[in-house]
Amino acid sequence: MKHKTFRSRISILMTGLILAAMFYPIITTFLHRGYYGFYTLGGVSLFILIFCGIRYIISGEKLYLKMWFIPNGSANIKDIVSIERSYNILSAPAISLKRLSIRFKKGSPNIWWLISPVREKEFIDMLKTVNPNIEVNIPEKKEIWRFWDWDI
Repeated sequence: MKHKTFRSRISILMTGLILAAMFYPIITTFLHRGYYGFYTLGGVSLFILIFCGIRYIISGEKLYLKMWFIPNGSANIKDIVSIERSYNILSAPAISLKRLSIRFKKGSPNIWWLISPVREKEFIDMLKTVNPNIEVNIPEKKEIWRFWDWDI
């Protein structure tokens, strides 16, 4: 099997909310000639840059999580039991709430991952070529609330 890399999804809405949260400290900095807004701007910019460098790599029978050039974890694809849609707000390596919840079999070093790769269908299809027993529970139809189909 070949090596394939998927970058993490970046939501315009989430990025906009993060930038909107920076608006007040920046304006306050300019009005009062302080430096706190610049610290906030630098911290949030670093946060966004870090999450822009997240990659999910499928290589052989392994799924790797990398943040820029730093490996952050790996899992055996044969241990994956199911993949489901999730909008869980818990921490996950992505600037998006449209995520995949990956569950692993009992006894595996991993229990579950929340990830958000771009080109989800291609990502899932590649996982299923390695492990055809993966149960995929992602609805094909549009849900009642249209915004759930957006990249939030």
